[in-house]
Amino acid sequence: MRIAPSILAADFAHLADDVDRVASDVEMLHVDVMDGHFVPNISLGVPVVASLRKATDLFLDCHLMIDNPGDMLDAFIDAGADGISVHVELGDPTVLIDRIRARGVRVGLVANPDTPFSAVEPYMSQIDTLLVMSVFPGFGGQSFIPEVLDTVRSARRYIDTSGAAVEIEIDGGINAVTIASAAEAGADILVAGSAVFGADDPGAAVRALSAQAQAAVAPR
Repeated sequence: MRIAPSILAADFAHLADDVDRVASDVEMLHVDVMDGHFVPNISLGVPVVASLRKATDLFLDCHLMIDNPGDMLDAFIDAGADGISVHVELGDPTVLIDRIRARGVRVGLVANPDTPFSAVEPYMSQIDTLLVMSVFPGFGGQSFIPEVLDTVRSARRYIDTSGAAVEIEIDGGINAVTIASAAEAGADILVAGSAVFGADDPGAAVRALSAQAQAAVAPR
């Protein structure tokens, strides 16, 4: 399991410094892109991803919460995204999946908290990552929705039964209280924003969260 700090919770005035504070403890950063239409907030865009790429070699996991991701795929990949995730709620993602795959980056599909696993199941053989939202996307610092763990468990059963090469990612409200249940349900990648960058020592926070997640699945 891996902790993926969400830069949405970082200090944008000192973004490179905040990234440096976790760089030795993580393999990837989660990058939330919001357009103010698909979700009721605006976050960051291509220039920030390009700046991040210059500042770090970490895997940039870009979650596109935008109405027309197809219009922006190439721009984000050219800027340095290593993975692109798009929402199944936008409709059949096959064309987007094929375009992302053709560019040689990892393919992610996202399900909102009220989207059942059945909506993403038809595409599981085509993706690398299933991102399960444990809050409704748009704003950081929200409370974890425990009901989404049923979706994580369904995905884990599917992967374990089918042998699909898909990692399960969970994003929203992951902290010292919720991380164990997310890990137990079967998540592989745990996105944490406020719990990391809101700590006095973000690197220590990552290590503590990782230890909790590993401990939760040790008997499995």
